Amino acid sequence: MKSLPISSNCAAARTSCAEVIVVDSNILIRAVLGRRVRQLFEEYAGRGVRFYAPCVAFADAEKYLPALMEKRGLPTQDLVDALNYLKTLVGPIDHEMLSEFEEDARMRLRGRDEDDWPILAASLALACPIWSEDTDFFGTGVAVWTSNRIEIFLKAHAKSPSPESE
Repeated sequence: MKSLPISSNCAAARTSCAEVIVVDSNILIRAVLGRRVRQLFEEYAGRGVRFYAPCVAFADAEKYLPALMEKRGLPTQDLVDALNYLKTLVGPIDHEMLSEFEEDARMRLRGRDEDDWPILAASLALACPIWSEDTDFFGTGVAVWTSNRIEIFLKAHAKSPSPESE
């Protein structure tokens, strides 16, 4: 997936925002380290759910994954390929596309981790929920789904599987 041009696709995304969700870097990290999150991305992207993440979320994942992988005894040589694969399932959103939502996002995160503003700004831009394990997003005025409940959202907003995929 190419980076989402918010300015041109925002209106289109808002009209069908029910199947759109923004993911945080911690979810991208889980997709690389484990199987379940990656399987959810693959299954539900194939059923019409659109996943997006600010480019900074991919950069954070790339920054923190080598140490996490080393700690778990996992090889790091395929990390770039793994993140590039995720970008086929999770559309990157360029930083400059979120700038008009930065002030509002920072205000909603004041007193918490304001560095998370791009995630919240993407959610505001697309008028959609966030999938994250970060409790800093709770109480910011957008729906936040955690991994232990995300399938409720995904099942409710996915298209039925095609008969040939069953």
